[in-house]
Amino acid sequence: MKVEGMDCNNCAMSIQRFLERKGLSDVLVNFQTKEVRYRQDDAALDMDGVRAGIKRLGFTVVDEPAHGEDHHGHAHEHEDKARRRLVFCAVLTAPLLLAHLLMTFGVHIGLMHNGWVQLALAGPVYLVGGLYFGRSAFAGLRERMLNMDVLIFLGSTAAFIYSLVGLAWQNPDYYFFETAATIITLVLIGNWLEARAVERTTTAIGALSDLQEENARRITASGAVVSLPVEEVQVGNHLRVNTGDKVPLDGKILEGTVSVNEAMLTGESLPQEKGVGDVLLGGSIIVSGQTTYAVSAGYKDGTLAKIIDLVKTAQADKPSLQRLADRVSAIFVPVVIGISVLTFLLGWLTGYATATQALMNAIAVLLISCPCAMGLATPTAVMVGVGRLARLGVLVRGGSTVERFAGIERMVFDKTGTLTTGELKVNNFAVASGADQGAVRSLIHAMEQYSSHPIAESIRNFLEEEPLPPVSADLVVEETPGLGLEASDKTGDKYYLGAVRKLPAEVAVPDGADVVLLKNGAYLASLSLSDDLRPGARALVQGLVKQGIETTLLTGDRTAKAELVARELGINEVYAEQLPDQKLERIAALSAEKPTAMVGDGINDAAALSRADLGISLGGGSAAALDAAQIVLLRDDLSLLTEGRKVANLTLRTIKESLFWAFSYNIVAIPLAALGFLNPMWAALFMAFSDVVVIGNAIRLKTRKV
Repeated sequence: MKVEGMDCNNCAMSIQRFLERKGLSDVLVNFQTKEVRYRQDDAALDMDGVRAGIKRLGFTVVDEPAHGEDHHGHAHEHEDKARRRLVFCAVLTAPLLLAHLLMTFGVHIGLMHNGWVQLALAGPVYLVGGLYFGRSAFAGLRERMLNMDVLIFLGSTAAFIYSLVGLAWQNPDYYFFETAATIITLVLIGNWLEARAVERTTTAIGALSDLQEENARRITASGAVVSLPVEEVQVGNHLRVNTGDKVPLDGKILEGTVSVNEAMLTGESLPQEKGVGDVLLGGSIIVSGQTTYAVSAGYKDGTLAKIIDLVKTAQADKPSLQRLADRVSAIFVPVVIGISVLTFLLGWLTGYATATQALMNAIAVLLISCPCAMGLATPTAVMVGVGRLARLGVLVRGGSTVERFAGIERMVFDKTGTLTTGELKVNNFAVASGADQGAVRSLIHAMEQYSSHPIAESIRNFLEEEPLPPVSADLVVEETPGLGLEASDKTGDKYYLGAVRKLPAEVAVPDGADVVLLKNGAYLASLSLSDDLRPGARALVQGLVKQGIETTLLTGDRTAKAELVARELGINEVYAEQLPDQKLERIAALSAEKPTAMVGDGINDAAALSRADLGISLGGGSAAALDAAQIVLLRDDLSLLTEGRKVANLTLRTIKESLFWAFSYNIVAIPLAALGFLNPMWAALFMAFSDVVVIGNAIRLKTRKV
């Protein structure tokens, strides 16, 4: 659901803790995108209960608008209200602050020494701004949560009430109206700057969302073309796109050829030429040509929707660094209130400071403390880093994935489709003496229809180069991953089509054969296959070795072929002729030794990808790849792996820099305030800008050199 009113990570943490305390699971609150997600459990808390609870915390749940409507009306309303509040408070605070600053230089404005004039200016600021923070503070307290606004409200209220007491006594030494007003205004300025800066961390999501087309031109059964909203388009519908159009939804080309710009989706700068049978991605742009294509996924299930979802939920899985910061933030506010009380009591009772000065020191402690900076350090850096990776063509599933990517010490590669192009060529096709070659070709082609493996596709393409006679018998076919296909027909004959390595010793197979066809256990035909190394594979392996990362080849292919590829690329460790369950065991063993990433094509390696410390898929945007791995390379370009790892390292460094600043800022600032070296106004100023420093550091990630 959309929730307005979240100004910082502290707000998000309040909602998250509330929902988790109520028993909901998988809670993700993203204050940058204003989204709250959770796994629904009506037994714990139903939708109305969630809405009511969020409202009690002081936030507004916004009904999700229909696709194509204005998504930003409530956000603009919230921003306008915040801007009006800031301007109102700033106009009234300016004379108070100016008079106070001039007084420190010996220039006195007589009217501004009048307590009633100061009250007339500071009172409305406290009522509008102070009570704004107060509502948030009390809303949190009602749910037994102390948030950042408690500190601001306590500080401004203490200064304001102390000033009222001074006014009642007519003692100007007790007037701190300008302090109360300045505290509120400076924090409002900080929140406004923070909100503006946060917007810049979500530009990747905005750019991707802008790629979503609202309408599609559907070709009806009668041949007429009608325009309709994309959410009404069904899988299987035929759509028409022309030069300059944005492709509305994923699909497969039925007729025509087009040149397509997929830069925003995959990072590929050059237009791609596509023809019949090729895949079109929703959100790509037709540079030239026109085509009719069949829709393969609805607008909520397509590649673009999944990419946006992955980028949006990048914060769901927090790095260990952020989990430490969250634990500190959870106890931060009560600890700071305790330090503030001790500052007042010890300063006053020991004679270190007068009661007035001790109170000002205590207020400064409340205001200088900033748990928000600790909470902001990771999500802002992750949002920018993940956005930069997405523009590069690398999809990452969250903060902990970025952390693991930067810490990988070994990379394990699948061979076919990963280090090689996967575009296999049939070099040698042989049939048993006396067998009907045409019938055998048709039989193999019919069986390979039941497999989506790259080898099956290559064999089908080879067989379709010549006309195929019809298959004489109906087949019942089953696929065993890693081995091949088994089939039977109505006459009771049994066939095996697949890898040579598991055949009984008594079956004689020609040397060099990779795929064999058996009929009732007897040799019938065989094929040998070859494919080319993927461009950039050697450069990638050499680059990884230079960085001190071990490289390993793990493949189901024959040992001789695997070792040849390993020698060409410079890979030292080879595990060949591995079945899927053996791959799984091998990955588990390697991961137990040191942090290990598995790089595969995302179709046949799903189990191994998920078992590794980090699964990386060269998916080309396929749905299987998007679901299989923690990192997906949207182009089959291995250089993305090198560039992506550099950006991940830079993101992790940025997180560490921001957390170092946030922790050290509080460690240094709180004692300075407690000892009286910072007055409350300076404390409020530093606190307001500490968040902006952290966000600014994250924004630098967009352009920092790797």
